[in-house]
Amino acid sequence: MIEIYTDGAASGNPGPGGYGTILRAGAHYKELSGGFRLTTNNRMELLAVIEGLKAIKKPGQQITIYSDSKYVVDSIEKGWVFGWVKKGFKDKKNKDLWIQYLNLHKLHQIKFIWIKGHNNHPENERCDRLAVAASQNKSALAIDVFFEEEKKQSNLL
Repeated sequence: MIEIYTDGAASGNPGPGGYGTILRAGAHYKELSGGFRLTTNNRMELLAVIEGLKAIKKPGQQITIYSDSKYVVDSIEKGWVFGWVKKGFKDKKNKDLWIQYLNLHKLHQIKFIWIKGHNNHPENERCDRLAVAASQNKSALAIDVFFEEEKKQSNLL
């Protein structure tokens, strides 16, 4: 059994953002984080899940993902994202990330558990600190290419 704890953050929404992820399997423990110069909170929440799943090398794992994002948890647990696929993600944001998630979703048995954010849950608080720190590390902020390109296109229309 693998546990993944996730959180995302963005200052300005859109603005600088980051994700934080903790993976735990028995005695094994790993932290992941990254930041972007312009993104949204929902993108970072979803990317935290994706990066956690990408770190698991062996397919067919039983994974429990803990997230404080209703956007992520409800979209998957209530099956909304599968309806979005059927409609070609018409009028839905973050298509690029949802497609990445769905490709990883096929590899494992995944269960999501929503946890209340900023409620003294140790792993959630740690993920929040990782996400915020990554978003504030100006010298290491990556470009969220899909988001920035989509934003440019929408401003031109």
